[in-house]
Amino acid sequence: MTARRWRRALTPVAVLLAWEAASRGGLIPPAKLPAPSTVLETGWRLARSGDLGEHLGDSLTRAALGLAIGGALGVLLGTVAGLIRLGDDLVDPPVQMARMLPHLALVPLVIVWVGIDESLKVTLVALGAFFPLYLNTYAGIRDVDERLVEAARTCGLSTLARVRHVVLPGSLPSLLLGLRLAIAAAWLSLVVGEQVAAQSGIGFMMMEAREFSQIDVVVLGLFVYGLLGLASDLILRAVERRALAWRVGLKAS
Repeated sequence: MTARRWRRALTPVAVLLAWEAASRGGLIPPAKLPAPSTVLETGWRLARSGDLGEHLGDSLTRAALGLAIGGALGVLLGTVAGLIRLGDDLVDPPVQMARMLPHLALVPLVIVWVGIDESLKVTLVALGAFFPLYLNTYAGIRDVDERLVEAARTCGLSTLARVRHVVLPGSLPSLLLGLRLAIAAAWLSLVVGEQVAAQSGIGFMMMEAREFSQIDVVVLGLFVYGLLGLASDLILRAVERRALAWRVGLKAS
């Protein structure tokens, strides 16, 4: 397992080394794309001053709040539509219509509805997280083998017990996939939200740096977003391995 982890790190490290070599060799103009070492120095300087930590804290707060709101609504409505026929008839059609609209294109309308303060950022993140979790919760419940549910009913399990012991485990892989997609959409939404009338956050830091042609800070912000996405995905993978330890799937040879 350790050797595999090192092997997975080879490509990113090789890209960074090639980037550094190209920058030092003059193939990449520093004004267009600073070297990784320059970006690292900038990050260290901003971390020591406390600016990076302050912006990062605000971004994480917005992402967590929006993900919690949008994710909870997505799972709740997906469960209602997946388990209850009336819920399917009433909830699924409007959600399926709304999901065809790119939520980031709704920014002007969302500004009119909630203003340009923190509510805008949280709303965009919630919208980004809602649809992946709704769709995967709905699909996960509907993909559960009905014969297993019937067998549980025959064995005398109540409706709640059938949901707990049959439906939930059967839909969990799809639900966790939806969570991974929701986290990715949340970070994307946050990037856009923090570049609209924000006063803090990684996106604001990048926009402010662009105004002063501080490309190293802009690239640093991209690195931070990338690392946040990678860290959240690794955490979710670890949770998935524990929660789905019973599942045996195809492994790469």
